[in-house]
Amino acid sequence: MLYVWDDEYPWDVRTEKVCAALLEHGCDVHLVARNPRWAPECERLPEGFVHRMPPWRALGRTLDAALAFPAFFNPRWVSLLSRTIRDVHPDVVIVRDLPLCPTALHVARKFGLPIVLDMAENYPALIRSTWDAGRHSLIDYAVRNPAAVAAVERYCVRRVDRVLVVIEESGERLVRDLGVPVDHIDVVSNTPARERAKHAPRPLRGDRPLEVAYLGLFEIPRGIGELIAAAAELRDRLPVRLTLVGDGRDGELFRAQAAGLGLSDDQIVFTGYLPHGDALAVVARADVGVVPHHAVEAWNTTIPNKLFDYMAAGLAVITSDAAPAARIVRTTGAGEVFRAGDARDLANAIERLADPQRCADAAQAGQAAILRQYHWEQDAERLVRAVTMLARQRESAVA
Repeated sequence: MLYVWDDEYPWDVRTEKVCAALLEHGCDVHLVARNPRWAPECERLPEGFVHRMPPWRALGRTLDAALAFPAFFNPRWVSLLSRTIRDVHPDVVIVRDLPLCPTALHVARKFGLPIVLDMAENYPALIRSTWDAGRHSLIDYAVRNPAAVAAVERYCVRRVDRVLVVIEESGERLVRDLGVPVDHIDVVSNTPARERAKHAPRPLRGDRPLEVAYLGLFEIPRGIGELIAAAAELRDRLPVRLTLVGDGRDGELFRAQAAGLGLSDDQIVFTGYLPHGDALAVVARADVGVVPHHAVEAWNTTIPNKLFDYMAAGLAVITSDAAPAARIVRTTGAGEVFRAGDARDLANAIERLADPQRCADAAQAGQAAILRQYHWEQDAERLVRAVTMLARQRESAVA
């Protein structure tokens, strides 16, 4: 099996989980990746063998990285994929998201290989939300234009052999809006291993301040501005400390917002980027995890890792009413749902979970849902079933 990843590797949590699951099942797993740091071109890792793009050292790192941009027409990616397929003879190609899907389609078909699109997000809607927030740049007109990205998606989803989606709402969109046959779609979600939820519930909080955490990228459509405003509104109502784990395009805007609202270091903490394990450890010390995303198409048709990370860690969850996260929180009893974009309603939801027993009950319900339903072992079974089915079909066709 060959997995096509359009960034440097390591590291990406979903890429690692997918490759590790297939390797554990007995697949010979290879991964192609970008190489901006000029790492070794070939490297064996626990989840598979990595084939990185050969650097053009004479150009220097900056120009070399620019010319390795994951555009479907980039001949460097065509060459890397073709050479790797000739060397390792995979039975199936899996391509992550849209940027390199046309390239992978072209190369895979040339070698007679079935191809799977691992659609970890609604990429056209995600790009559109950035434009709607006014945070796009000049280069985005050429390489991240929402209309062009949507056209690429339409082209790809009708030609790949299967599509992996992270949530049911994403599959429903593909069937309803893009005509993808329902039997070509598999839900392989962003869930954690059950082991991460196998720990004793924490004791009731008592009288200490309520610890509230956010984990992820710092971008306007993710609702962090409303979360900061809610923290400011609550400071005179109850003791709350907000910890924001991560960073991103709009990080400076949010730091300026917090300073302008007069939030002290005791009331809000910006950790910056942390390694994945360290980030999860910081989040695990909180009482409540927040998914404040705006209820736009991007977040109505995907599910963020952080929701399941919070539940596995034993946190109560507050989510906006973006459809998939709200559905899961309501049906599992894992926490509270607020109106997206409404800082006051978010503040009220936080205040409701300030009740120690209510917070503990929600946390335990979310943890139980991970053990019962939302765990990687179940999603890995769906992944392996879909990939091995294609591999067997190819074997039968070749025989």
